Amino acid sequence: MRIKDRIEDLSVFGGQPIFKGTLHVGFPNVGNKNHFLNRVNEIFNRNWLTNNGFFVQAFEKKIEDFVGVKHCIVMTNGTIALEIAIKALGMTGEVIAPSFTFIATAHALKWQGINPVFCDIDEKTHNINPDKIEGLINDKTTGIVATHLWGRPCEIDLLSDIAKKNNLKLLFDAAHAFGCSYKGKMIGRFGNAEVFSFHATKFFNTFEGGAIVTNDDELAKKIRLMKNFGFSGMDNVIYIGTNGKMSEISAAMGLTSFESMDDFIAINKSNYYEYKQLINEIDGISIIDYNEKEKNNYQYIVTEINEKKFGLSRNVLVDILQKENIRARRYFYPGCHKMEPYKTEYNCFEHNLAITEKISNNVLILPTGKLINNNIINKICYFIKFIHQHSSEISKSYLEIKE
Repeated sequence: MRIKDRIEDLSVFGGQPIFKGTLHVGFPNVGNKNHFLNRVNEIFNRNWLTNNGFFVQAFEKKIEDFVGVKHCIVMTNGTIALEIAIKALGMTGEVIAPSFTFIATAHALKWQGINPVFCDIDEKTHNINPDKIEGLINDKTTGIVATHLWGRPCEIDLLSDIAKKNNLKLLFDAAHAFGCSYKGKMIGRFGNAEVFSFHATKFFNTFEGGAIVTNDDELAKKIRLMKNFGFSGMDNVIYIGTNGKMSEISAAMGLTSFESMDDFIAINKSNYYEYKQLINEIDGISIIDYNEKEKNNYQYIVTEINEKKFGLSRNVLVDILQKENIRARRYFYPGCHKMEPYKTEYNCFEHNLAITEKISNNVLILPTGKLINNNIINKICYFIKFIHQHSSEISKSYLEIKE
């Protein structure tokens, strides 16, 4: 099946888009609306909208049981959760982190006067490369922030050994990894603490939200103070803090999402395998693998484009797809080190991040989620195949319209 028979029909050249509605990478998943609305009515009946209400407490307990961790402190969003975790862990000076991650990872450090020292990634896993870390450690280094990219866990044991050996704090940005596991244990149980994001674009959402999970009693106590201005009881501030509290309405959404989480993952998994089968038939584009021995949420369809084999660059392909209302994305382009203020302050890192540079120029993320089905996936993949088969002609015409 071919969606378009002539390159002149491509939207980038003035044709009509394949899809009338826009297909997004992160369609919000919504569970049972009636269950959610019943919880909303309970919120109004209790007349308790925020400040550690009934649903926030229930949601935290649900996460603790699900992850198998002693403490969960839910937050207004994942970025605030990162900032509070970093502050509570006492990180200062310099902290080693990947550049190939969402900008919030770096900003959460810089916002507090900490300099992120960008470490290169592993070409296969896309996660921070443990072999590159120790060469970046100096007397100013106080911690490591590592991202479980695409929900695929970092090399946790190696990172833990490095942190312990060098007396560094270890924080995991687990924004992608809720519902995933490492060696049979749920993500959220490692390092000094881990941070989840429950943003609307995540497969599991609370509209906006996040959480810090830890097994450290003293750290959890400090985080609970910090998320509520440092209050310990009425009119008694004993610690510096901010407002990181999750509202009851977001917690109600989180509990509703839990009820449908298995269904969300099943849909993502089905979409992933449909994509994988079809993408493997196209030369010059490959899809990342998930470890089937572990639990995965499959919330990202991550591909890499080999320009020489495919016939077009990743950026040209993104432009063509987006004009067809297929909102493919370039995660995490161009890398934190090429964004401000890091681009100006740390331009020396550019030549030390060869794999980050390569992957950020090759990665292409395709739409998935509850509103994507096999029919849509087939159309997307056959269209990509059509582009590959006509790449030489398309390249010439594309250059002409861009000149």
